[in-house]
Amino acid sequence: MAMTMMLKPTSPVFFHQTKNPNRRRSFKAFSLHNSETSSLPPSTLVHQFDPRIPIEEALTAPSSWYADPSFYSFELDQIFYRGWQAIGCTEQIKRPRDFFTGRLGNVEFVVCRDDNEKLHAFHNVCRHHASILAHGSGKKSCFVCPYHGWTYGLDGALLKASRLAGIKNFVEHEFGLIPIKVATWGPFVLLNMEQDVDSDEDIVAEEWLGSSSELLSSNGVDSSLSYVCRREYTIECNWKVFCDNYLDGGYHVPYAHKGLASGLNLDSYSTTIFERVSIQKCEGGSTENDYDRLGSKALYAFVFPNFMINRYGPWMDTNLVLPLGPRKCQVVFDYFLEPSLKFTGI
Repeated sequence: MAMTMMLKPTSPVFFHQTKNPNRRRSFKAFSLHNSETSSLPPSTLVHQFDPRIPIEEALTAPSSWYADPSFYSFELDQIFYRGWQAIGCTEQIKRPRDFFTGRLGNVEFVVCRDDNEKLHAFHNVCRHHASILAHGSGKKSCFVCPYHGWTYGLDGALLKASRLAGIKNFVEHEFGLIPIKVATWGPFVLLNMEQDVDSDEDIVAEEWLGSSSELLSSNGVDSSLSYVCRREYTIECNWKVFCDNYLDGGYHVPYAHKGLASGLNLDSYSTTIFERVSIQKCEGGSTENDYDRLGSKALYAFVFPNFMINRYGPWMDTNLVLPLGPRKCQVVFDYFLEPSLKFTGI
């Protein structure tokens, strides 16, 4: 199910504000003033959201949601440690023995492909004293703990643990790496901290993207694109600030991105809302060459809670916003190009 609306980004409204009365009620509106929320626990604050309040009467969420450590912890538990989360791209684990590491909230993880080309993900800590096993990305035939040398296969099995002969109640096969559910959709790698989930690609697509998956695929969001490069930035702000900027429906574009605005037909701007995804579309201008980064149209998809897919011309880039604390986040940009074109540098 999806709803589409047209609006002009130069109008002083947010992307989800519309005169459609049904649309008004599909967003949760906050009903308490900031001064009333300072002493309330996060769970109570969340339950104060009332989807029946028209968006024109709603108030901005409390500022504490962007700075309070207790609310940040609440978000990690209720959002990032539940459901499928984008954490990388398939280019990083393209071949056997490829691996990459990362952090989702307070969870250190490692994703790898074994010699049988099976994809795995684990908590990136040794089962002995919780030392970090791997750093960065690259190729490995096994993971060796730098502290005491415990060695694990790419399937997570404990292969070696020295000087443990005679230790009672130690069963070697019970001390493999702790697995994390991993899956792929198109060129993206996803993790799910919940264990009782199905990693079948069709089921993952339904849970992660809902009914928007077909629209994204039909607009060229797929694994046929060639991977180009990555850029990473650490920003001193709450992760939601970056997402809020992305979701203002082009409101800031004429002022903050004048070059981009000159290549867009802002009167054509539209937003379509799905279960977990919102897709913004806008027509572009004429293209001067095959590499034009805008093209004749642009599509901007936000996947809850922190992943953005931007498809325009022959290009696609993604923005992954990783929370590093209540007032800090890391934004990872990955760039892709249609395979018929050769990358010449960004």
